Amino acid sequence: MLVQDRVPAKSPKSKIKPTINHHHEDLHQRFSESKSLDFSTWVSENFYKIITVTVLIATVAAIFFLRSSGDTAAFLYLQSQAQPLDKAHHFPRINWNNIPAIIDKSSPYANFRSEKWIVVSVSHYPSDSLKKLVRIKGWQLLAIGNSRTPNDWSLKGAIFLSLEQQASLGYRVSGYVPFDSYLRKSVGYLFAIQHGAKKIFDADDRGEVIDDDLGKHFDVELIGEGARQETILQYSHEDENRSVVNPYVHFGQRTVWPRGLPLENVGEIGHEEFYTEIFGGKQFIQQGISNGLPDVDSVFYYTRKTSLEAFDIRFDERAPKVAMPQGVMVPVNSFNTIYHSSAFWGLMLPVSVSTMASDVLRGYWGQRLLWEIGGYVVVYPPTVHRYDTVGGYPFSEEKDLHVNVGRLVKFLVAWRSSEHMLFEKILELSFAMAEEGFWSEQDVKFTAAWLQDLLAVGYRQPRLMSFELDRPRATIGHGDRKEFVPRKFPSVHLGVEETGTVNYEIANLIRWRKNFGNVVLIMFCSGPVERTALEWRLLYGRIFKTVIILSWQKNKDLAVEAGHLDHMYKHLPKIFDRYSSAEGFLFLQDDTILNYWNLLQADKAKLWITDKVSKSWTTVSTNRNTDWYAKQAEMVKKVVGSMPVHFQVNYKGAMKSDQSLVIGSSDIFYIPQHFVADFVDLVGLVGDLDIHQKVAIPMFFMSMDSPQNFDSVLSTMVYKRKPPPDNSTLYSAQAPAVHPWNVSSEQDFIKLIRIMAEGDPLLMELV
Repeated sequence: MLVQDRVPAKSPKSKIKPTINHHHEDLHQRFSESKSLDFSTWVSENFYKIITVTVLIATVAAIFFLRSSGDTAAFLYLQSQAQPLDKAHHFPRINWNNIPAIIDKSSPYANFRSEKWIVVSVSHYPSDSLKKLVRIKGWQLLAIGNSRTPNDWSLKGAIFLSLEQQASLGYRVSGYVPFDSYLRKSVGYLFAIQHGAKKIFDADDRGEVIDDDLGKHFDVELIGEGARQETILQYSHEDENRSVVNPYVHFGQRTVWPRGLPLENVGEIGHEEFYTEIFGGKQFIQQGISNGLPDVDSVFYYTRKTSLEAFDIRFDERAPKVAMPQGVMVPVNSFNTIYHSSAFWGLMLPVSVSTMASDVLRGYWGQRLLWEIGGYVVVYPPTVHRYDTVGGYPFSEEKDLHVNVGRLVKFLVAWRSSEHMLFEKILELSFAMAEEGFWSEQDVKFTAAWLQDLLAVGYRQPRLMSFELDRPRATIGHGDRKEFVPRKFPSVHLGVEETGTVNYEIANLIRWRKNFGNVVLIMFCSGPVERTALEWRLLYGRIFKTVIILSWQKNKDLAVEAGHLDHMYKHLPKIFDRYSSAEGFLFLQDDTILNYWNLLQADKAKLWITDKVSKSWTTVSTNRNTDWYAKQAEMVKKVVGSMPVHFQVNYKGAMKSDQSLVIGSSDIFYIPQHFVADFVDLVGLVGDLDIHQKVAIPMFFMSMDSPQNFDSVLSTMVYKRKPPPDNSTLYSAQAPAVHPWNVSSEQDFIKLIRIMAEGDPLLMELV
């Protein structure tokens, strides 16, 4: 897992010493003075002492075990239960109306003002990513140094604050923040607010903003001319038991989860049944998704890859942004997030927890308080790209996060306050979190210092809004339900050696890919490509070299090419030429399902077609049929008459009669590379003649080779001219192909995948 140059903070909890060690010395003295008694007598005389000593030893051992095991969260929780904070003595009392202003008199930037700031922590010389960040138009980059930052750090266009400069600013928080940590960004936030900030992009020095334009991805303006006047999809609040979601599912990655998601929620990979909508304008915290290496925890990082490969995970850039309703939370990080001024109070990074947990706890804490002012968090499609160049952090540095985060979310959703000022609520929640052991009393004091500093640099706390969480949730009507079916990007599989059934299934996938990995699949979609093109690529792209999608109309966004089904053969030569190194070309209509696992025995050097499938090919007499057949027969006769001798011999040997015409299904056929030139020549002979696909394809095949030489792999396919009332009764996983089958929507595709999983169980990863 990769976040920033983070060093685990030395928590004040580690300074607490057990207070019962002297008992151990007393016990040692007692046992050293043994008496000349037999064992049973000694036990009977000292029975109660033995019980007391045993209990004391067990207590000491338990405390030392918790301390030494690294489970600081569990130890803190134990202490908080044994020694709860006394609110009368430990709750900070602040006179909010008597806080003197802090004026920047020491820095060279005392008179500088900017509304849009990028705040980063720097521990090394400027990275390439940071050099790109500083050039983003309209934004001022603020780099915050720490004890590991080079003394001569500089970057043209950036404001750099060293430790000495930070100390001279006079902020109360400076004394609480570790010197060697990215948590010093809290000082930077205050500096930006003091110098006119209205928006702060919380970033790190490894992320590159996509297209170098934050305004293209985020809602930088919420009001005024630059604001987008639009509605925003929102997760449904219908499930009252749901308090946290994995937003990566919405953006196409079901098997990836963000750092800070409770591990018990990792298995929730299904997409939303429906969404609702809200009006934009109060998305005060905007969380961006990161391509490349997203914000993932150590559990994901070390179980989904080998040590020698780098993650390059992509999310759906076309998926709409999505908001969280009251009662539902999402992990928020500190390297790809925009905070608007109404949520600046939520930038505080707690100091008594590990650095790997600080921004996550801040995000949940801030979301809960955001509800009090009517704001919400919105998650956006990919906004930055981060490269996986450094190893992940060990699980031990996140252990307190994994132990506590699920309990924290439940606690925050249930928490209520009767205070009448936002800052009073913030302070009360921080105290309550210390009572519950989520952080220590140090963060209560830090919160008090942070809030006072905010007021001192000129920040005005937002007004509270009526809070409706305890009211019965509004019923979601049918008209309020908005559908969005996320794209399903390929899953990020385990990077460890798998055994048993899974190993067998993956071996099959490798075998199929090895067999067809140099075969191009050309597919014609008669249905709506907006709903199916990507799904077909996802299904068959795992097996074939590439999947070419054609339809009645071109769709540039989906890489769908235009073609006319009745004359599809005329489009094929261009595709053949494009993939001249391919082993062969398999044509498929979307009304035919291909069971690729049953095609391994086929000879890829031969032609495949459905000539031996009952009702697929029909020979008709041109003397006893309609004008259409007669016209088609006349054109075929003209083409055959112009054929070179080897084509004529093959065709006439297969047809037997000049007065007949073959009408053949062209839903599926295969052409090996060494027949491509013949096929192209035959298309050239047809020229501008209006020969139908179902006439031309049988004519081409019988001209290229004798039907007795065709591979018979398709002879056992399921073929019906009309589908039965229940499609599922038609399907057979033992057949090489099934016709007909209708797929016109995401739901149809999901049903198909579940049926096909009988032959390829790994397909269930796609739904």
